[in-house]
Amino acid sequence: MLNGCAGDALDYYKDTAPKADIKEYFNGPVKGWGIVQDWRGRVVRRFDVNMVGKWEGDIGTLTEHFTYYDGKTQERVWTIKKLADGTYEGTAGDIIDKAVGKEQGSAVNWHYVMDVPVDDTTYRLSFNDWMWVMNDGVLINRSYLKKFGITVSELTIFMQKQKK
Repeated sequence: MLNGCAGDALDYYKDTAPKADIKEYFNGPVKGWGIVQDWRGRVVRRFDVNMVGKWEGDIGTLTEHFTYYDGKTQERVWTIKKLADGTYEGTAGDIIDKAVGKEQGSAVNWHYVMDVPVDDTTYRLSFNDWMWVMNDGVLINRSYLKKFGITVSELTIFMQKQKK
């Protein structure tokens, strides 16, 4: 799934710094602030997220606690595995099958399918997540959510690594 376009797109970042390292960045506490935009670009949801990652060898657990500005909360627990070829696999309760990820230079790209509840309906959406490591422990995440290959929503999260 990461071959072809995503692989070629990741190659663009191979000589960029600071270097992305999922195991290092998502080890310990991370705080984030995000927005969800609809297909028109309107912000339809805002949230804060507190994450804590723990690694044992090449297996990590990332616990995410979301607090939405409408008062709702959500928790997701990822299990992430670094594979021998340097790619990653991730699973979580609302992820269909497995997420697959790869890092190159300052960038990380993940692909996965998730059931996303909206009001009284659940939509099965494909996610194309792009993350870029910045200075000062900052990471920017842009996700493109697609249904039938058409972008229906975009997600932006600014994250900052916290002191342990």
